[in-house]
Amino acid sequence: MPSPAEFSIAAQWAGIATLALGALAALGFVLSWGIRFRLVGAAGFAAVLTVGLFGLSFEPFTRTVIPGAAPYTTVYDSGASQIVIAVAPEVTPEALEATLRQAASNLFKPYRLGGPGQVATLRARAMVHEPGGISRLLYLGQIQPAPKGSGEDFIVQINPDLLA
Repeated sequence: MPSPAEFSIAAQWAGIATLALGALAALGFVLSWGIRFRLVGAAGFAAVLTVGLFGLSFEPFTRTVIPGAAPYTTVYDSGASQIVIAVAPEVTPEALEATLRQAASNLFKPYRLGGPGQVATLRARAMVHEPGGISRLLYLGQIQPAPKGSGEDFIVQINPDLLA
């Protein structure tokens, strides 16, 4: 995946190409070329591409990486206030906290829609397979944004008795 810096460089080059096509289209009108309207279309399309590349340079793809975090998979996302991630059942409490913080920084974004009074909650679960073919879901912990002015970023709750 290209980085935002690479998108910025591509936007600069696309901007230069757009200006060159615009100048060529203007020259086509001055000299009454037959392809002058095609040049206007090409310059307009290049401008749209330039704006798109410029928009992608605002870091839409960056992910936070926290050392010690375990791999996780997002298994449920309401798009509002509820997110559930799956982790391995063998996760340690330290790795679970790092994983919750990493997932929260990647998934808690300002564009999340939540009703009045709803607090975004990210829960981590693991699936444990018991004898007899029965599987249980264990919710190992959760993380929520801390209230404003508390000095903390997140409130982390871990269920240590389920981590055995």
